[in-house]
Amino acid sequence: MLYYLFEFLEQQYELTGASVFRFLSFRAALAVILSLGFSLITGKRIIAYLKRKQIGETVRDLGLSGQKEKEGTPTMGGLIIIFSTLLPVILLSRLDNIYILLLIISMIWMGFVGWMDDYIKIFKKEKEGLQGKFKVMGQILLGVLVGATIFFHPDVTVRTEVSPIVMEVQQEATSKSAHQDSKATLTTIPLVKNNEFDYHWLIGWMGIPQGSYTWLIFIPIVIFIITAVSNGANLTDGIDGLAAGTSAIIVFALGVFAWVSGNVNFASYLNIMYIPRVGEIAVFIAAFLGALIGFLWYNTYPASIFMGDTGSLSIGAVISVIAVIVRKELLIPLLCGVFFIEALSVILQVSYFKYTRSKSGVGQRIFKMAPLHHHFQKLGYHESKIVARFWIIGILLAVLSIVTLKLR
Repeated sequence: MLYYLFEFLEQQYELTGASVFRFLSFRAALAVILSLGFSLITGKRIIAYLKRKQIGETVRDLGLSGQKEKEGTPTMGGLIIIFSTLLPVILLSRLDNIYILLLIISMIWMGFVGWMDDYIKIFKKEKEGLQGKFKVMGQILLGVLVGATIFFHPDVTVRTEVSPIVMEVQQEATSKSAHQDSKATLTTIPLVKNNEFDYHWLIGWMGIPQGSYTWLIFIPIVIFIITAVSNGANLTDGIDGLAAGTSAIIVFALGVFAWVSGNVNFASYLNIMYIPRVGEIAVFIAAFLGALIGFLWYNTYPASIFMGDTGSLSIGAVISVIAVIVRKELLIPLLCGVFFIEALSVILQVSYFKYTRSKSGVGQRIFKMAPLHHHFQKLGYHESKIVARFWIIGILLAVLSIVTLKLR
């Protein structure tokens, strides 16, 4: 809203300094400051309110050290992340941008699904929370919305042949050579020369014309990505600070991808596809990053609040949608490697247990406990050490992901 206000003041009254709001870098920096400040200031008050209302975590006895001490810790802290992100975005971003609208909807959508799960657990005293099929249904519906919008919306385009355009305000550059923009289901394959892949190739060999039925492939892929990353983030949220810290690292890397993909000069220099209008999501990413760091202030060991499914499901969904928007979804196994490993450990544990039980009548385990962070807790590592080492791994994976911009 402030963007439009200062644009009006600049045009109508030639207000000195109003033009600064046209600069993406200024609005992104301001978004970080606002979201970080809002989460730090309101976090303490929200925690106090949740304690008064006795909205606390019910901890299952898994035989882990320090587990029972977490009983009664306020949960639903994901609301801090959601509100701290959306406030700066609404104030500072261009709300006519389709990518901004998609991200706002994704955060609210999955935040609501997670909130329903937390509400049932806390107030209805049902430990299982929202039934799994309803969670998956919410993820599928979001995937359909995101996939269909990216495939069909006329403002979602790419430009593969990019020549540098030096302009004071980068957002205006898209109008200079709009004829080069095209609708395409292109994405990026890391570490490959001319690293662009068109999803149409998956059905093109059958003689189907370009663009006719590619959505039948593209939308299910988007659904799978959103479901996988959202559940991966949910599984990672098991010890203090792990999910929030890891997510902050991932979001920062995605911010780099959004910045270079939405800037015609960087895209030309790096020889990557330029995505018109995508640079605007840098404001959302900056606000999201600030909110995660602010929440981490209260979520590090010993945690004063947990994010709950309200936070973990919405975080995973937003990360996956950003990755799809900037055409880096095939980098998710690397960039979101911590989420991937955590989810994989659960899949392997459950599959192996069922297999050995069917063969011998006695189920066996690969890990002492899954997800993987609980395995290390069982080995005697303190959770703060586990979290710190997982963060280090996350940083290394983020750096490797960014390096793929030039390493082919």
